[in-house]
Amino acid sequence: MSAPTLTTARLVLRQLREDDAAALFPVLSDPEVMVWWSSGPHTSLAETIDYVKGNASEGQGYLCWAITAGDDAALGWVILIDGKPQVKEIGYILHRGHWGTGIAREAVARVIEHGFADLGLRRIFADTDPENSGSIGLLERLGFQREGHLRSEWETHIGVRDSLIFGLLRDEWMEKAT
Repeated sequence: MSAPTLTTARLVLRQLREDDAAALFPVLSDPEVMVWWSSGPHTSLAETIDYVKGNASEGQGYLCWAITAGDDAALGWVILIDGKPQVKEIGYILHRGHWGTGIAREAVARVIEHGFADLGLRRIFADTDPENSGSIGLLERLGFQREGHLRSEWETHIGVRDSLIFGLLRDEWMEKAT
């Protein structure tokens, strides 16, 4: 199943495509953007092409939206990864030049709305590094609650890292929206 097109006041979120790789290479090769990612900065466009191809594929157990604004160029993405029934994990990445503009919040909020209203999810969760203050702040502003701290959970390009789990329930989201 491909991700349906979602819109906001400023954004169009559409299915990530293989041809988004060139636009996303500056994102995925930026050491500052990738410091908290599970893999290090990409060193070649070919690496990004392979990576985007995997995320753009249908039937992989997730929906992945390219974030676009004003044109069709991908600025980043939002992904919903299958979990238990009615539960999905959310992830996101955005070009550093757009940090602090509200684009990430707007895009992630729209995908959350879709998850709860259209997909019938009961819970969406996120997994982030304890030192990723930008992501933690975004999750908290969206109403996520910190639910757990997993020690030495991930082995990444910057070493073994802890993980914070944040969760949001449909009832909490709907209550906040009213």
